[in-house]
Amino acid sequence: MTVTTDVVQGAERQCPECGTPVTGGGRFVAWCAACEWNVDPDGRAEETPGRVERMRRGLAQRFGEQLFSDLAERGELGAFGERGDEYGRTGAGRPPRRGAAGVLATALALAVHGVTLALLVGGLWLVVAGWGRGALPVLGGLLLVVAFGLRPRFARLSTVEERLPVLRRADAPRLFALLDEVAAGARTTGVRAVVIDADTNASVSVYGIRQHRVLHLGLGLWETLSPQERIALLGHEFGHYAHGDTRHSLIVGNAFRSLSTWRYALAHEPADSLMGHVVNLMTALPRLFVEGVVVALDQLTLRGSQRAEYLADTTAARAAGTEAAAGPMDRLLVAEGVTGELRRESVAARTRIGGARRKDPAEGLWERLAAHAASVPEHEYERLRRVAERRGHSVDSSHPPTHLRHRLLTGGEPCEALIVLDAARAAGVDAELAEARRVIAREVVRG
Repeated sequence: MTVTTDVVQGAERQCPECGTPVTGGGRFVAWCAACEWNVDPDGRAEETPGRVERMRRGLAQRFGEQLFSDLAERGELGAFGERGDEYGRTGAGRPPRRGAAGVLATALALAVHGVTLALLVGGLWLVVAGWGRGALPVLGGLLLVVAFGLRPRFARLSTVEERLPVLRRADAPRLFALLDEVAAGARTTGVRAVVIDADTNASVSVYGIRQHRVLHLGLGLWETLSPQERIALLGHEFGHYAHGDTRHSLIVGNAFRSLSTWRYALAHEPADSLMGHVVNLMTALPRLFVEGVVVALDQLTLRGSQRAEYLADTTAARAAGTEAAAGPMDRLLVAEGVTGELRRESVAARTRIGGARRKDPAEGLWERLAAHAASVPEHEYERLRRVAERRGHSVDSSHPPTHLRHRLLTGGEPCEALIVLDAARAAGVDAELAEARRVIAREVVRG
């Protein structure tokens, strides 16, 4: 049961386990900082993960803790800025080094795509050579359908523009000038477009056959950050471009998507008939093989993916300073609460709760969200860091746990900011984002 300080107000406000004064207040969880009573009242309510997911999380935890120990013992957080090339940092135009694991991962991914190519060629041959010969063209058509489902995908920005604001250089020159400056500090190049949404997150990706770069900026995170923390966020995202991540490359990323399709098609289904049992029996070996390939590809890319995350943190620290770089990490700890606040705003707007303020519920939405995030006290962040440490990699098997990233970042020599976003420049960027902020705010309150 979740216990808030409201429940114990007026009482002794002491921990029932050790007698230490309870930490917490108001709408935040009451917990004991000494013995960690009630630190994680919700526990893990999620369903028990499947076999493959358990293996992936186990690998993530082992690699994550080992990688953290290696980096912490060497004291290389600050050294990445000078010696980063040894660990995959890029200069202008130079791709990151993949290492043996990256080369093997690429080879395995090419083998996965080779299966898709074989299905395509085999299907075409059966259709053409077997035309008029019974069921051969039908079988060939089936193979072509499967090959089409497993084909590599190229994201299209046009589909995103139909539902979200997309800014280009001509739309927001001051924003793109800032992005170019941060990218140059990370020794990489800028983006072609910026997609604005309401997510409590940010990310970078590519689109099209030519792999143009795009930044996805979630206002649920951006609006809760200070100007300098926004520089850190951008530095982290451009750090992903600079340091590379084999798992999200075109070849390996599409191989993961193809394998997910195979896993879905071969998944064990509850059988209520003899035919169902026969189908499950026939798909058992292919299913185990596909799951084995998934685990192998995970193992080959996991350490590099987690290392890329740590390196992106160092890029954020170099761009904005160590203190500012820690800010987005803390905000991500309360991302669930921020997302919940956006849902409450939507419900309040649709149910006319809030009186006169709700005449235009979209107006002031982001200011209210920023005030909500600013009201989170330090002891709640500390509780959430301890919760993250307890849960380890149980939530996300691709990133190092936030508490380890925070510890490694703040445990080294502090970095001075390379880029300072002053008030005038921040206001100029905000002005260019104003229309997108209004559009997304209206979408939020509409639900």
